[in-house]
Amino acid sequence: MLLSCKIFSTFTLLFIFIHHSHSHSSTNSTETILYDVFPFVRVYTNGRIQRFFGQDFVPASTDPITKVQSKDVKISKQLNISARFYLPENANPGRKLPLLIYFHGGGFLTESAFSPTYHNFLNSLVAKSKVIAVSVNYRIAPEFPLPIAYQDSWLAVKWVFSHFKGNGNEMWLKKYADFKRVYLAGDSAGGNIAHHMGVRVGLENLDPGINIDGLFLNCPFFWGKRAIGNETGNPYGASLIERIWVHAYPKSSGLDDPLLNPGMDPGLRMLRCKRVLVYAAETDVLRFRDLYYKKELEKSGWNGVVNVVEVKGEGHVFNLNYPTNPKAIAMLKKIAVFLKY
Repeated sequence: MLLSCKIFSTFTLLFIFIHHSHSHSSTNSTETILYDVFPFVRVYTNGRIQRFFGQDFVPASTDPITKVQSKDVKISKQLNISARFYLPENANPGRKLPLLIYFHGGGFLTESAFSPTYHNFLNSLVAKSKVIAVSVNYRIAPEFPLPIAYQDSWLAVKWVFSHFKGNGNEMWLKKYADFKRVYLAGDSAGGNIAHHMGVRVGLENLDPGINIDGLFLNCPFFWGKRAIGNETGNPYGASLIERIWVHAYPKSSGLDDPLLNPGMDPGLRMLRCKRVLVYAAETDVLRFRDLYYKKELEKSGWNGVVNVVEVKGEGHVFNLNYPTNPKAIAMLKKIAVFLKY
């Protein structure tokens, strides 16, 4: 997720200000800050990198509540790319399951597929929707600046698809995955990645027997040079989005880079799926980009249906921050329905 701390609420802005001041005061006086993208990452001139959330690790397991099994698989030992697989209770090889490929958020700067936030969310989603899920762990900036996250994610997608028609070595994919019902999904930065993986599948014309049935994006990380909607009403949020992009992708062409601004992407119409479900949160500064994404996708010539669900009174990726929130529970149900049809 982009903002695990829900920074766009007044309360959390106050919390961040206090915590930020304390963090500065407790910093070793001999260290000099090179740049600061709090609460994601702080980088010092001596090379030290400090992250403030998203670094906890929870092992794969059989979840005692949902009975979902999970395991970790190495996709590329050389590049250290891996994924966490999830399988629902009572999975039957005789009845193949829809395949969900998920990309975690974190502003390209923090989080992983193995953090409690994503482990718990995928357990719940897999149990509810009865899919097999692959949660991709791509490398993050600043150690591995963009476009490395996109390259890693594409390598992972191709590795998963290499199991089509019973090929490959991963038994869960061979036994349980229905490659005619594939979904790409992600939140925040991961939503951005999921979108671009869908476009690249279309551009590179991978095996036509593999069907990308849908794309689910939760508060996707899109932006642009020209402000739209009421983005100027949240200068702190807008500034943070821009600083994330600049430091995650130092060699980017800017805020209208096609990877950040879908309206600037000539390949947008090549998105290879039939349906897109986008969740937008009312108090999220990215909300206007969710609506803009729908508009640009529809006018691009893409032949599909995109639906944006706006959730009133909630902030960025609220369902991950507060999974027991009634609106988060309702969202989980709607995603599950989306993944079944």
